[in-house]
Order: sequence, then structure tokens, then C-alpha cells
Amino acid sequence: MRTSLLLSFLLASTLIAQEPVVVRPREISDVLTNPGIGFTTLQRFNGDPLNEGTKWTEGYPIVYYPFQGNLEVKNQPLTTVAYFRVYWRFVEPEMGKYSWEMLDKALRTAHERGQTLMLRIAPYGTTGKSDDVPDWYRALVGDESRKHLPVKWRTDPENPAYIQHWTQLIREFGKRYDGNPDLELIDISIVGAWGEGEGTGELSESTMKALTDAYLESLPNTLLVAQETDKRTNQYILSKRPTVGWRGDCLGDMRCVNGAKWCHMFDEYPEHVVDYGISEAWKKGPVALEACWVMQHWKNQGWDVQYIIDQSLKWHISSFNNKSSAVPQEWWPQVNEWLKKMGYRFVLRKFTYPPVLPPQGKLAFTSWWENKGVAPCYKEFSLALRLKNSNRADVLTTDADIRTWLPGDVVYDNAVFIPADMPSGEYDLEIGIVDPQTHKPKLNLAIAGIDPDGWYSLGKITVAK
Repeated sequence: MRTSLLLSFLLASTLIAQEPVVVRPREISDVLTNPGIGFTTLQRFNGDPLNEGTKWTEGYPIVYYPFQGNLEVKNQPLTTVAYFRVYWRFVEPEMGKYSWEMLDKALRTAHERGQTLMLRIAPYGTTGKSDDVPDWYRALVGDESRKHLPVKWRTDPENPAYIQHWTQLIREFGKRYDGNPDLELIDISIVGAWGEGEGTGELSESTMKALTDAYLESLPNTLLVAQETDKRTNQYILSKRPTVGWRGDCLGDMRCVNGAKWCHMFDEYPEHVVDYGISEAWKKGPVALEACWVMQHWKNQGWDVQYIIDQSLKWHISSFNNKSSAVPQEWWPQVNEWLKKMGYRFVLRKFTYPPVLPPQGKLAFTSWWENKGVAPCYKEFSLALRLKNSNRADVLTTDADIRTWLPGDVVYDNAVFIPADMPSGEYDLEIGIVDPQTHKPKLNLAIAGIDPDGWYSLGKITVAK
């Protein structure tokens, strides 16, 4: 009995006295492909052909190109987000009857191509009957051309019928898709051509609230972004849900350098982001920006791509939609550096842990991270450790909330219990940021040492007898 107590005492004393293992991973400079950030495709998935020249498509039923087995797309970065815009008439072709199978297939295809789906349902376009409001709705409200509606409005949103049917569509969408893991985010759309929100500030307060509430109330578990339209609307949305990000649809518009009196890069965004009170929204919700025209148009006009990139980083961009168009060949060096800063980029700087654990004990550790991107990660992933040898592998998740890891330094120290039935012996200690459901790594870190399963090696650890 005394011998057993003595051994236990000696073991405990040894464990207390042991020097921690200090790991300082080597940072890498690779472009990383990570969930929710970087370039997006538009009306395309990974592996689909790009648009030719400077034109693009949007709003019409989703087209599926034959998949050739290769996710990479020439002249565009590999992406994790597939962005689609579909007009109302194609989502609700008959009153109260919805084309959910079209969206189901889009979600399924995005998953198969290593992407999540970013979606905007737009009320109408501008070209004619083919992108007007649904035929049944036009028949209901009749010809509105004599109403002298604001520019880029094709129907009157103050009509109670519009409020009723548009909000019903969004609420029914929420019932079916809210929280779907393959749904990246919803791009709030209430009025205006292409759903871009032109004239939102002219809505009555009651109508604005009714239209936006449909999103805020029916999609509580889905990321949302709102177009920067007007101070009243943007402030109302943030007052009800501070996690809503913002969206800009004309990144790169530098017409002022060609003599125009007004342009987005020198007037709209620098002023409105501040005036509308959304300059700090990035801390809790994503900033999704879209090219004005496409990058090739920027080049054709002689605009300064580095200035455009720098301004987007100042606004804490997470994703960029170049409309599935080619990146100009000469601009790839700048684009690759942009991708290294867009969204989040986690570097594990230092990690300490004990070399030996007592059986049924706790693995205490310290960690220092740096987020070298310009934004946090907005989705819930779990920081986890894995103990692995030839006989078993155990994933130990922590309570770290990486959604709070803003740009700069992060210190996270904690301890996790090892399984009660874990046999004594030597194990590989690994770290990863994992899917909370599957416990499989989801994020690439900007450090060396990744294994084929996506885990990063920290060293050896022993579970004592």
C-alpha cells in the first residue's frame, strides 16, 4: 500500500515538475483556400468554364455544365463559394408554388464541388418580360408603367400585394433552408433592379421594415449581408441583428480618373460606409464585394488594381465576386497577395504542452495565434487537438470561439480532458480547426506540417501508466 502511494506521489511530483514542450510552427506564404473567403464563382461552380471577354450572366434558371472531374478553373482562383442570383419569377413560377428542387440541386452541386452557396433572390431585372416580376404577379397588379416609379423599380413595393407575396417567399425559403450547412449566406434583396436596393431610402418606414424583417426573422441561423443602401435601412438592420454584414456591387469603379464627376471608389464607398454606420460591421458579419464590370474592364480602362485591392482590404473584405471572368494575366501577383489577406488567415505562433499526461488527466496548453487577414471567420468551427498512434485517434475539442479572432494577436490557453479509457503510451499530438459535427479539419492554417487528413503536427506526448 505504501509502495503504491509512494509511486503515485512520485508520478505526480514528476508531472508537476516537468518542463513544457514549446512548439513554434514555421509560417508559410502559400495562398490558402478556406471556407467563406476569397473569390467566388457567379452562376458557376468550381470546374465550370468562365465567361468569355467582359460579359456575364445572372438571374436566370441555374445552368449545369458537364463536369470534367477537375475543380480548378483556368485564369481564376479555386473558390469555396458559389454565388448565384435568381429572379423571383423562376423561384415562384406560380403563386405559392416554389422551385425548391432548383435550389436543392444548387446546394447539392456546390457541396460536391467543395463550395457553399451564396444566394440572392432578386425581384426583377431590367431587360423586359423575361426578367420581370412573375407573370402571375404582373397579372395581379397590372401595368405599372404610368406610376412614375423611381429609377430601376419595375413594380411598386408599397403595394400590399408586393409586401405580402415577397415576404411570404422569403419566409418559406427560411423554413426550408435556414441553417443549411451548404448555405454560405443570403444576400438581402428587397427592391430595385437585380435586387441591388436602388431607391430603398424612398420606401416608407413600415414597408422597409416589413421587407427586411422577413429575412431577419426567418433566417436566424444563416449569415446575411445587406447592400449599403441608406442610413435608415442599414441602421435598422444592424439594430435588429448586429451580425449582418454588408455588400458592395461596384468595387473597382474608378471612372473619376477618366473625368467622371462621381464614382464608387472615390465617392460612394468611402463616404457611405462611414455615414451609414457600417464601418465596424465587419467585426461580426462578412463584407462581400463584387466587381464593377469585371477585372478585365478595369485593366482596359487603365485603373490602378493595387489601389482597388488596398481599399477593399481597408473595408475588411472577405469575399470577391469577379463574375466568373478571367483574372488579367499581368495581375496575378497582386491577386495572389490579395488572397493572402482577404478574410482570415490564421498562423499558430506558439504552442506549449506537457510532455507526459497522467491517466484520465487533463492536457493543459497555451497558444498564441495571429490572424494575418483583415476579418474574422464568421462561421462556427472548433479548435481541436488530436492524439493519435497506430491503434487509435481521439479528437479533443476546445471551447475556443474563432469567430472572435479579429486581425492581430490572439492568446488562447485551456485544458481538455483525455478519454478515461485512453491506453498508456506515446502519441502524436496534432492540432486543427474542424467541423463541429464531423470533427474533420475544415480550415487550412498558414503553417507547415499538414498531414493528408488536414491535421498539423505539434510533436509527441506520452500518457503515463
